[in-house]
Order: sequence, then structure tokens, then C-alpha cells
Amino acid sequence: MKKKHLPLKIFLSVLALLLAVVVGYVIYVFAAWYRVEDNQALEVDWPDVDCITASVEKGRTYRTASYNIGFGAYSDDYSFFMDGGTESRARSAQAVRENVSGAMDAVMKLDPDFLLLQEVDVGGTRSYHVDELAQVRDAWDRIGVNCFSTFAQNYDSPYLFWPLAAPHGANRAGLAVLSRHCIDSAVRRQLPIEDGFMKLVDLDRCYSVQRIPMAYEGGAEPDGRELVLYNLHLSAYTSDGTIAEEQLKMLFADMLSEYEKGNYAVAGGDFNKDLLGNSEEIFGISGPEYTWAQPIPPELIPEGLSIIAPFDGADPVPSCRNADRPYGPDNYVVTVDGFIVSANIEVLNAKVCDTGFRWSDHNPVYMDFILK
Repeated sequence: MKKKHLPLKIFLSVLALLLAVVVGYVIYVFAAWYRVEDNQALEVDWPDVDCITASVEKGRTYRTASYNIGFGAYSDDYSFFMDGGTESRARSAQAVRENVSGAMDAVMKLDPDFLLLQEVDVGGTRSYHVDELAQVRDAWDRIGVNCFSTFAQNYDSPYLFWPLAAPHGANRAGLAVLSRHCIDSAVRRQLPIEDGFMKLVDLDRCYSVQRIPMAYEGGAEPDGRELVLYNLHLSAYTSDGTIAEEQLKMLFADMLSEYEKGNYAVAGGDFNKDLLGNSEEIFGISGPEYTWAQPIPPELIPEGLSIIAPFDGADPVPSCRNADRPYGPDNYVVTVDGFIVSANIEVLNAKVCDTGFRWSDHNPVYMDFILK
């Protein structure tokens, strides 16, 4: 009789072990997850340049560029599991280096004064622990540009053991800002996110705030006002649509307060929102499964601020592709990358640079502007 019950006992023992592993993993994930503190001061990487001579001036034209480099994984034939694709990591460390190198070559040709980068990994399973921040900074060093830079950690995720065949792993990533002009100080601002299990999917979110001194007219001394430069990457994988609106409200309030003080405010990055409002109509690809990029409700945008969506009516180019499949003519595309400016800034143009999504699931965007 005892032998008859042996297979059942083995089955129950294995089941109990698996259950213990699952419970233990869930406990680990929730215990390891944390939020970076709000208003965290960021270290400014400062070249051997006098900050006064590197200040900005009224009446001059400046260019800011923004690029989500997709942690160096998204070549044009890559698909990502969270977008409905099959892959969860970059294909190799060499692929990461090649994609980051290609992305930086493309954006540096735009010759930006200010460069805002998102999804820059500094230590991740998904990117084979390649230090992408160091590679980004090296790209500026190679052309001999004196560059001020900051890095704001967006998240430091626990080990995600999914997909089982090639887990996404543990990843530390963030937002990098590189500037030809003096960054006097910078802080990381913590954005609202979902509670419960969904916080493990969308991870932590933030934007960084860089303060760049203004020079007196006709002189080099700072006049007390500042160009306040924001780098952002808002939530995409949310089950609660109000979270994205709360993030925007916080950013708008922050920028508006700077404008009311007499400062100039410019924000750029990945909004994960349809900035054109009708990308499906413009680019001709639609489907009920593509609901993650919604337009920004106009009533959310306060007087004194404007959304700048990069667009060329004669040659419309999207800034982002859905990575549920390799890039092709049937890909869902949308413009989610762009800018916000305060009313004391004149925007000359804003466009998308067409890279064919060769090195990322995003194209770089840029904007030329004057401080009035």
C-alpha cells in the first residue's frame, strides 16, 4: 500500500517545492523593489571650462535633441516581448555597443547644444552590463567637445525572471543629459506611478531638471535667470490611465513655476503619448491593439506652456515604432517624442531625423529655439 502512495507523495513534494520557489521569488521582488528619493541632487560631470563663459544668452539660436536609445537592443529587426514581440534582451554585448554607437553617430550629426537621452543602461542583464553612459560620453569626447553631463537613474529593477527562456533580468537605467553649456546644478524629480503589482511592470519613473545660467546682455556675467532644461520618460505600461495624466500635471506645474519666476523652461523626451494627436491618420497604420499612445488632453496644458510635436508636413516621419515585430511597412508608428516650451521661447522648427529605426525603436527628434 505504501508503494501505491509514493508517486503521489513525490508529486506533492515537487508541487510544494515549486510553490515555495514562486512565493519566495514574489517576496524577493517586492522586498528588493524601491523608489529613488525625490529631489535627489545629481552629480554634474564638469569639463575644464569656466561656467560663466559657457552660459546661454538671449537672442541666440540653440538646438536641443532627444533620443530614446532603447538600451542598445532595438536594431530594426528586433521585437520586444512587452510590446508583443519575442525578445527580452539585446542579442549580445557587441550588438549593444554597435546600436549605441550608431545611435550616437546619428544624433551627433544634428550638432545639438543640448542632448537628452532616455533608456541609457549602466548595468543590466538585458544589455549584458555594457556601460552605455560611458559610451555616450565618449562619443562627445571623440569630437573634442567640452561637455557638461548628468545622469538620473530612472529605475533599478529586481531580477525579472521572465520570459523563462531568456529572463529580462535586473536592470539599472536612466536619463542622460549632455550639454555644451554650463549645467550649474541638477536634480531628479520622482514621478507618480501605480501601486501594487503594476509598479513592477512599469518600474520607477522620473524626470531630471538641469539649471543653465543666463548671461547678461552684452556681457558674460550671469543675470540670475536660468534656462531650466528637463529630460523626461513618462510611463507606457500602465493599467490606470490617470497615472500618465498625473505625471504630466506634475511636470507642467514645475515648468510653469519656473516660467513665472522669469526663467526659460524647455522639456524634451519620450512622452509615450501621441503628440500629433492623429498619428494613425498621418502615417496610415491603425489597430485596436495599439492603444498605449493616446493624445494629450488639451485641457491639461496650462497657459504659458506649449507642446511642440516634431513634424514636417512635406515629409512626415514618425518618432517611434511598435516593436511587436521587426520594422517594416506594416509596423504601427507614432510620434511620442517631442518638447514642451514656456511662452518666452520662440521655436524656429522641430523635426524627426529619419534613421529607419536602425539602432533603436525611436528616431531622434530635434528643435531649434531662441530665448526671447
